[in-house]
Amino acid sequence: MGEVVLRDSLLRAGLDRYSVASCGTSSEEQGNPIYPPAARVLRAAGYSVPPHRAHRGTDEELGSAGLILAMTEGHARTLRSRCEKIGVPISRIHLWREFDGSGLEPTPGGCFGKDGALQMRTSGYSDFYSSDGQWDVDDPWYSGNFDATMAEVTKGAAGITRLLLT
Repeated sequence: MGEVVLRDSLLRAGLDRYSVASCGTSSEEQGNPIYPPAARVLRAAGYSVPPHRAHRGTDEELGSAGLILAMTEGHARTLRSRCEKIGVPISRIHLWREFDGSGLEPTPGGCFGKDGALQMRTSGYSDFYSSDGQWDVDDPWYSGNFDATMAEVTKGAAGITRLLLT
């Protein structure tokens, strides 16, 4: 959902020089298409749903990304570990909610940098799937509320677009 909405927002703003790609932090959904309820919500909102197959982000994708957006705090921690292992600056990792007007603001050092939302936070349990973090985008896989996720994704995409326009 994030890829579709952000790409559309950037194109409408004339920011077609940026590319947007979606990938997961695990390979368990490898090869699966966009989840049908997510596709329905996107179509209902007027978006074209492209063919897409889920995959775990590659080292090359992470290395070439200027901005790495995590939907949950758990995803961000997983991405941090991967980025550190392959030499990608963790300052590129940001939470989607940093851009949605919720009160969390993007910082130059990313979500783990000085003044970042996750600079000192650790988790005492495995949060690979769901972190229940304060700054998580609502995960419709667990909640079933695809409309709430769509609203959060739309706000974040608008904020990212505004930032790139400045």
